Amino acid sequence: METPKLKIGVIGSGGRGGILAAIAHRSRQGARVVAVCDINPATLARNRADFGPDIFTTADYRHLLERNLDAVIIATPDFLHEEQAVAALKRGLAVYLEKPMALTIAGCDRILAAAARSKAHLYLGHNMRHMPFVRKMKEIIDSGAIGEVKACWVRHFVGHGGDFYFHDWHAERRYSNGLLLQKAAHDIDVIHWLCGGYTRRVSGMGALTLYGDIQDRLPASKRPRPVTHNQNLDVWPPSQSRGLNHRIDVEDLSSMQMLLDNGVQATYSQCHYTPDYWRSYTVIGTEGRLENFGNGEPGTVIRVWNQRRPGYDAVGSRTHRVPKAAGGHGGADPRIIAEFIRFARDGGETATSPLAARESVAAGCRATESLRSGGGALSVPRIPARLTSAFLPFQK
Repeated sequence: METPKLKIGVIGSGGRGGILAAIAHRSRQGARVVAVCDINPATLARNRADFGPDIFTTADYRHLLERNLDAVIIATPDFLHEEQAVAALKRGLAVYLEKPMALTIAGCDRILAAAARSKAHLYLGHNMRHMPFVRKMKEIIDSGAIGEVKACWVRHFVGHGGDFYFHDWHAERRYSNGLLLQKAAHDIDVIHWLCGGYTRRVSGMGALTLYGDIQDRLPASKRPRPVTHNQNLDVWPPSQSRGLNHRIDVEDLSSMQMLLDNGVQATYSQCHYTPDYWRSYTVIGTEGRLENFGNGEPGTVIRVWNQRRPGYDAVGSRTHRVPKAAGGHGGADPRIIAEFIRFARDGGETATSPLAARESVAAGCRATESLRSGGGALSVPRIPARLTSAFLPFQK
């Protein structure tokens, strides 16, 4: 007897939501998109073309949640995550929630509490845990090739920062909190995963160092300006950017230092006006170190140094090639949707974790608070014990 297909609704069905919806609808895991929600009529028209004219469409997520659904994908702007996730969880639906989980620590804990009360399956869209280059680093570390991890350094060259984050709602802290949270949420989660611990103390430094000086702005808007994500490689240097959001009060250069609960010390830095766009991870252990070169493009490798050499060594002791996988984000997108569909239907362990997602937001929020208040070290509150037990069975 054929298993009925999982009925999925998508809240925020354009952009990232549209990509995830298409993967879910066409997957072999037995799912179909039956309802979509977006405030853009053109997006809904495109959804009807992609998923069939009979699909339910609405501009109000509450109407979507009234449908006969098994699961929802929430891929709306960050400032809507908390309200929409709590509403879906209260209805007992399995929820795929894009990162960051929420804009505040309290918001994350509210989502966790709603999931714990309803016993609904909550899944977080930290797709970097499914990226082949990250999984290869994790595999090498877990094999003991560099000994016990003691330090992690991450440099994030956000070459499309001016294209992606300073023309729309991301530029305003009331909608994003800050780019150290919004953009680093993935990386903080990966740092925690690779290093085997969570941040308990953090300090941050940062400033609006370039885009704040550009006077070519869009007209003032009382509502958050929708995402554009135009990659214009002809704009260089970044000071030549035009048509920026009317208000910019987030940092374009920032860094944070983290002390994890297992003693690992980590550093993360991001710059939104570099000529290149990629992430560089270095993890140092008691018996060596590793570093990625590339984020999944053809030719991406992980190099390991675990033999002593005199002077500069560009190659290292061993090179691990990362095979290219089909699908967005280096093959991570189809993998994460396949895992969500399986989890929504059957439960079981998952590579991503609601608890880890909350810890990522908590570290990012406190680092942002630190950089805006002089850079002093701040403690990161632990997840209340009453919430952790509800999610531990689902963590790998």
